[in-house]
Amino acid sequence: MTRVLSSRLAYDGYAKVYNVTLTEDDGSPHLRDVVDYGQSACVLPYDRERKVALIVRTPRAPLLRAGVTAQLVEAPAGMIDPGESPEITVRREAMEEAGVELGALEPVAACWPSPGVLAERTHLFLATYQAADRKGPGGGLPEEDESITVEETPLAELWRACEQGELHDLKTLSLVYALKARHPDLF
Repeated sequence: MTRVLSSRLAYDGYAKVYNVTLTEDDGSPHLRDVVDYGQSACVLPYDRERKVALIVRTPRAPLLRAGVTAQLVEAPAGMIDPGESPEITVRREAMEEAGVELGALEPVAACWPSPGVLAERTHLFLATYQAADRKGPGGGLPEEDESITVEETPLAELWRACEQGELHDLKTLSLVYALKARHPDLF
């Protein structure tokens, strides 16, 4: 059975990077780097009547660094603040990023998006909204420099993007699949 021999903080910034030494039953050690910046939560707001979802687009440093200039289609998401529940986080992020007050939350999963290196656990939700629930402009908080664009997108278009391999954000892809599986009549 693999177990932790030691863990050393190698970098302490927005993310913490740990050098973790693991050992196997035979005693052989091996090193892994672990990036930890906490847990996150993500929600796909959808309007049952109009059959649309609210999504956001924003520049992402890792994509830009990799030469990808296109902005991802993403569901509103953010880091869970200390003492905050995932449900509170998605409601806060939906208002900050998309300017919407969410209706009932429907939990989908709590998953590890990239467990080979990230300690992040992401809580995924679906949530209803109506046109009257769009209470603010969205776009994110000015002090966070997110440059968020909010879009209302037909669910049929999101599904087409899934089927054609054009939806590249794993959180959003998972949520569109969950919505299609749970509420196929919306598509």
